[in-house]
Amino acid sequence: MRTMKTTALLLGTVLFAPGIAHAQDTIKIGVSQPLTGAVAASGNYVANGARVAEEVVNANGGVLGKKIQLIIEDNKSNPKEAVASAEKLIVRDKVPVLMGAWSSTFTLAVMPKLMEYKVPMVVETSSSTKVTTSGNPWVFRIAPTSAMEAKSFAEKLDHFQPAIQKADFLAVNNDFGRGSADEFRKMLQAQGIKIGVTETMAPEATDMSAQLSSIKQSGGDTLFVTTGVEQITLILKQAAELRLPHRIITNGGSSSPDQLIAQAGEAANGGYFTLFFAPWFPEKAMHPQVAKTFVDGWNSKGYDFAGLTEGYRGYDGIMTIVEAIKKAGKAEPQAIRDALWAVKLEGVNGDIAFRKDGPEGKESGQNEANVYVVQVKDGKVTMP
Repeated sequence: MRTMKTTALLLGTVLFAPGIAHAQDTIKIGVSQPLTGAVAASGNYVANGARVAEEVVNANGGVLGKKIQLIIEDNKSNPKEAVASAEKLIVRDKVPVLMGAWSSTFTLAVMPKLMEYKVPMVVETSSSTKVTTSGNPWVFRIAPTSAMEAKSFAEKLDHFQPAIQKADFLAVNNDFGRGSADEFRKMLQAQGIKIGVTETMAPEATDMSAQLSSIKQSGGDTLFVTTGVEQITLILKQAAELRLPHRIITNGGSSSPDQLIAQAGEAANGGYFTLFFAPWFPEKAMHPQVAKTFVDGWNSKGYDFAGLTEGYRGYDGIMTIVEAIKKAGKAEPQAIRDALWAVKLEGVNGDIAFRKDGPEGKESGQNEANVYVVQVKDGKVTMP
């Protein structure tokens, strides 16, 4: 009987040894994105961008002599699920670093877990100022804050003819939408532009006709919209049906203009969209060769071209993490966090490096990101 038990134990060891060896031969990186739910399109684009980075890194020898292994979890477009996905990645999968979690609401929900388990996270999308000012030293954001985006947009106001005289706002009712509307409203007021009404909508809402009717009555000439591409598509269609006279400008960088052209059709024409990567014009990126490598990798995997404007976030996020692991010399949470402060990387969006943001002694890392504005004309994306 003892011999049989011993044999079974040895057999089990042999059977599981390859798996153990594989785990030791890879460096795990956890990813939490909304792969299902209200903002699934954007989350899948980001996840695909991360997969492109994984392939590029591993094709070039990995990092520290090991391949990287992404473990991607679905946060289901829900803050509670975002927390559960992060805790699963940290506790069960033993990842030393995370990337996530798209929405500011999801990211803010996850942040206490980063402090509890002392694991760093690179934030690839969330724009709420609170992400980096709440005193969490385990957070490093490569995306611009809403305030940074508004400041950059102010420099482009002269491009709009006729000039913006009175602006209205339609924003998703969460940290992302409210924060963006607040920052753009302050920026426009400082430029002497009148402010009309501000309407909000639930993240899962599909009928925005009541909000658009209110906006139509305001007498404004420009409508700023902040939400994900799914709702933007509906808003464009419903605005056209109501014959809304406003020029529509989306902010937050999550509009995917090609997807809007395909799904909203004529209603997308004339719209302006703020983005952080313009894949139609890779030569205009700060680092054209980096942009080309990303676009080529994306296309080689057969991903939808429309997703490039969001997918770059996942690519730059993983590349930032890999650079930090390289500098750290080991895949351990504290070492990676310390090394993130020393990262200097050429990304698809531009240069990536972190300055301190937040209360002294508990600062988060914030990158200075680039902002682009594109317009849809005659069913094509142009750069005004």
